Amino acid sequence: MSASMASTEPKVRRSFLSVPDLTHADLERLLTLAAEMKADRGLGRGAPTADALGGQHVALLFEKPSLRTRCTFEVAIHELGGHTVHLPAQFSEAVREPLEDVARNLERWIAALVIRTYRQETAVACSAAAPRLRVINALSDEHHPCQALADVLTLREHWGTFRGRTLAYVGDGNNVATSLAQAATMMGVTVHIATPAGYELPRGVTKALTGLTRDGAELRLFTNPREAVAGAHAVYTDVWTSMGQEREAVKRRGIFADYRVDRTLMAAASPGALFMHCLPAHRGEEVTAEVLESRASVVFDQAENRLHTQKALLAMLLGAP
Repeated sequence: MSASMASTEPKVRRSFLSVPDLTHADLERLLTLAAEMKADRGLGRGAPTADALGGQHVALLFEKPSLRTRCTFEVAIHELGGHTVHLPAQFSEAVREPLEDVARNLERWIAALVIRTYRQETAVACSAAAPRLRVINALSDEHHPCQALADVLTLREHWGTFRGRTLAYVGDGNNVATSLAQAATMMGVTVHIATPAGYELPRGVTKALTGLTRDGAELRLFTNPREAVAGAHAVYTDVWTSMGQEREAVKRRGIFADYRVDRTLMAAASPGALFMHCLPAHRGEEVTAEVLESRASVVFDQAENRLHTQKALLAMLLGAP
């Protein structure tokens, strides 16, 4: 990407709380920018976007533990010429002062807030209370949009084109499944979601996807994982028990036992199908070690691409107009 492109490209000027906060054009542009940033990373401070944030401050407020999300945001902010501010998790609890007041203070000092929270409402409240503050949802109970950006970049790298492709997700219809379905169908990928009864995608999510799909992409729902995976070009799964659901772990292991991605299930997919997982993975539960460590697995490509797509997102939200 040229330096002139970095400075003149129109920027997204709003918060990023879920994938549909981006238009189709935004998402296309973000993937292109992320790929360019990835290619330019070896240039270090000589990269065209090395000062894209121009010394702006970005705060990180994490209620949940994090490896990939925290590290990639910290590195991204640094490599774009910004500075990080680390906020204690208790500031989101609204005990010392209302959450809205925290956000209204922050917008006087910093450019953006990256928040990883147990409740989507927390991110929404911060964005609503402080309109000058760009709020980025780094994971909530309802959405994991930054992961989905990395996922579709990874698919584009391996597939080249999205048209005519099918992605099968097997497991819990959770935040990862929601954001993945949104981003993939926006790029023209047909998505199959296989979940046990009672663990489907939220009804509101499936209804809203109708207005997001393009290029003939569809969302199809299944309870039988083999039917969902049949002929798919990629197979995706996530942990059966997310953070905050630990008390359900034993129950969920029983309910999801037939949804484990193993060699037999992968054999039902299209030849050369990719295996995807947002990590951390529990080998022997939602996926076997054999599949996770196989040549089909692109899980560490996904993890790497968190950095590049988040850099592109930050540049689009905060870069100079």
